[in-house]
Amino acid sequence: MNKQMKTSNSEKLTISPVELAQLGDGKVAYIKELTAKQAGKLFPAIEGIPKGIPLFALHAADGTPLALTDSRHAALNHASEDDLSIASVH
Repeated sequence: MNKQMKTSNSEKLTISPVELAQLGDGKVAYIKELTAKQAGKLFPAIEGIPKGIPLFALHAADGTPLALTDSRHAALNHASEDDLSIASVH
């Protein structure tokens, strides 16, 4: 499945899943807020994930989960320590 984007002159650009995965080249990441259930699916090796509190996952640009924490600030620090730039995801 290819993703399509419109440019300002109405041309459509197609990005393949491989190209999408290569975006960021290991230097860009994003942070996503998760429920305990979502976190459990992304991080199955972590036991006893607390329910009822916000959790934050740091993801590589290709969607690979990198870290799980209970604060956005900690996720930002983790990204900084790994020299990752945070992209805004809407």
